[in-house]
Amino acid sequence: MKGKWLAVSVTLPFLLFFFAFQIVPLIWIVLNSFQIEDGGWGLQNFSEILNSSFYLQAIRYSLEIAIWSSLFGLVIALFGSYSLSAVRPSRIGDFILSFNSMTSNFSGIPLAFAFIILLGANGAVNLLLRHYQFETIDIYSKVGIIIIYTYFQIPLAVLLLYPAFEGLKKEWQEAAALLGANVAAYWCRIAVPVLMPALLGTLVILFANAIGAYATIYALTSGNFNVVPIRIGALVSGDIFLNPYLASALSLFLIGLMLLVTVIHRWLSKRYNYQDKG
Repeated sequence: MKGKWLAVSVTLPFLLFFFAFQIVPLIWIVLNSFQIEDGGWGLQNFSEILNSSFYLQAIRYSLEIAIWSSLFGLVIALFGSYSLSAVRPSRIGDFILSFNSMTSNFSGIPLAFAFIILLGANGAVNLLLRHYQFETIDIYSKVGIIIIYTYFQIPLAVLLLYPAFEGLKKEWQEAAALLGANVAAYWCRIAVPVLMPALLGTLVILFANAIGAYATIYALTSGNFNVVPIRIGALVSGDIFLNPYLASALSLFLIGLMLLVTVIHRWLSKRYNYQDKG
């Protein structure tokens, strides 16, 4: 009994902070999303979003950037994590892992500034490409933003996938080879099924990381690119007009989208685990 009270007393501060900084803001967003700016309650905010081509475009751009950057980041990190697991333990492997951990925090305004220096209109790489009459890279377009998002997705994906590769034992591949399986069969029937829960979980985290990113795209485009986080920030700060209730409705859309992705992820994981056991 004494041990239970000790556990509760230790956990209580975390629960208080979680309630104050997670649950209370969420309740505030839900309530305000149904509040109309002129007074009263209703679905007017959601109706305005669904009937506005401007906000629908922001939702579409956010989804496209999040999906493509997550997929590209996952594929690149998959090969990177495999290569990293192959060279470790070694000095160069430890250095690459440490460097990856450092670059996983390189995002936001510093990342946008670095890309502007390299790939901006007068960036070093674009000046070099223009000098040799090659086509330059427009980082202010949707494709350019996907490139930047993919860049900061890769280190995070490597950090999440690398422990899963550590779980693959070399004896499994050797045993599969003794049974007549080639490399492709080993990866399709053994390695990928073992890695699949980590791949699905990493994809969900990358999607959440991309769809909610604000600082990088704001610093890069000065808030002129139409994505949902930029629109929420503009509605809260009053850059165009102040409407925190509409901003809450857009925020609730992002929350609902993440809940949907999480439910799909859990369903796929359970279905995959059931098939794997079967």
